[in-house]
Amino acid sequence: MPNDHDIWHWQEPGLAWKGIGIYHVTLTVPSREPLLGELIIPNKDPKQAWVQRTELGNALVDELTHLHNFYPETRILQYCLMPDHLHAIIHVTKPLKTTFNMVVRGFWQGAKKQSRAFPSSISPEFNSGLTNEGGNTRSSSIFTERPFVRPMSRRGQLKTMIRYVQLNPQRLATKRLMPDLFWVQDNIEIAGRIYKGVGYADLLQRSHYMPVHVRRTMMDEAAHGDDKRLRDYMNRCVLAARQGTVMVSPFISEYEQSVMEVLLKEGLPFIYIADNGFRDYYKPKGSLFDAVARKQVLILSPWEYDPKITRISRDRCVQMNKMAEEIANIA
Repeated sequence: MPNDHDIWHWQEPGLAWKGIGIYHVTLTVPSREPLLGELIIPNKDPKQAWVQRTELGNALVDELTHLHNFYPETRILQYCLMPDHLHAIIHVTKPLKTTFNMVVRGFWQGAKKQSRAFPSSISPEFNSGLTNEGGNTRSSSIFTERPFVRPMSRRGQLKTMIRYVQLNPQRLATKRLMPDLFWVQDNIEIAGRIYKGVGYADLLQRSHYMPVHVRRTMMDEAAHGDDKRLRDYMNRCVLAARQGTVMVSPFISEYEQSVMEVLLKEGLPFIYIADNGFRDYYKPKGSLFDAVARKQVLILSPWEYDPKITRISRDRCVQMNKMAEEIANIA
């Protein structure tokens, strides 16, 4: 197993992170065992879901909420303990005497100490096989993976992230109550391509489909003051969806995203082509999650998940628009 120094790599290399800012920090149990708590779903209602903490979970929350004692410049804006991970939104109100990565590293090391202090919270299966050279079972920290750190910089991002953290128990409960909608389905063949999918697969059995693809010429005309063709096309997409047509698109441009926003708001069905595959423990973001739960959307991707992809390429945009055409035409 690598030592702390070997695995401590930061998400944003080159940044000192000493200044005022807001950061989203996630600490995960790499084994994904529910060592921090148990999800309780009263009356099978996701909105009532909450997490009953273990001793280790309580200790981890204490570690977080006392961070201000060691770093007075920090303030916890929101946190949520889940059975196998912890989310925290931390506000740095003044320039730090150290770097923010050292603040999080100190919390991470404290969490590892807490995990060793509460062996009763760790299942026998977790510790089985962890032996020293003498063949005796040894105690091991469950937090061997570095925390994920994301600085926030865009307008509205904080409100969205706080909402995301608050809804974690509800969304985990929804996934558990509706596993057929949220598990990754393999080997979906359409027009000779093989996709993986998440969501309502019955959308592939409908009779009418239409791709949503705002052409560059429409956008250029709108940029020069003539947006009639663009508006007519977007209206035509929405009217078709209201009449029962399933819209298909990667929804790349801002105008295509505006169409998707109407579809989401009105509960109209659509197929979304994703630009990357589905990572382990995948969960659709924001309003897409709620749309999956409502059986409103199917998310498809032909690629395996690649964590190195941070921005979509033009070539991939062209490929996804072609896939939308294929899916619409094959029906």
